[in-house]
Amino acid sequence: MIEIERKFLVTSDAFKEEAFKVTQIVQGFLNKDPERTVRIRIKGEQGFLTVKGISNDSGTSRFEWEKEITVEEATSLLKLCEEGVISKNRYEVKKGNYVFEVDEFFEENEGLLLAEVELENENETYVTPEWIGKEVTGIKKYYNSQLSIKPYNKW
Repeated sequence: MIEIERKFLVTSDAFKEEAFKVTQIVQGFLNKDPERTVRIRIKGEQGFLTVKGISNDSGTSRFEWEKEITVEEATSLLKLCEEGVISKNRYEVKKGNYVFEVDEFFEENEGLLLAEVELENENETYVTPEWIGKEVTGIKKYYNSQLSIKPYNKW
C-alpha cells in the first residue's frame, strides 16, 4: 500500500501520438489535509475512493489505499466534496518496462501537463521520454489536492 512515483512537467504534446490509452477523469476531495487526503474519482466508467497519507521527505513515497466503488456512488460523493473539482484527461504511454501517465488538465488548471511514473523502489532507474521536462516530485503545488485549492491559472 505504499505508492512510489516520480512526477514531471511535460514539454510538448508529443505524448499524445505515443499514448495507447486515454481516459477522462473527474475528481474531488472529501478531505485535503496533506496527512490524510481523501479523494473521490470517476475514471472512465469506474469510480474510486482513495486515501493518501503524507509523503516522505523526498516526496516519492506515501501510503495509498484505494477501493473501487460504483460510478453512481462516486457521483453522489462528488457532491459532498470540498470546492475545487479537477477535470483532466489521462494519457498512458509505455516507455521500456514503464507506463508514464500524462495528465492534461482542464478548466482552472488548463495548460498544465504533468507526467507520473510508478516505481517498485525509490532508487529504480528508467528511461524518460523526450517530452519529459523538469522533475517536480515532492513539490506540493503540483499535488492534485493543492491544484484544487490554488489552480494553475492562479499561480
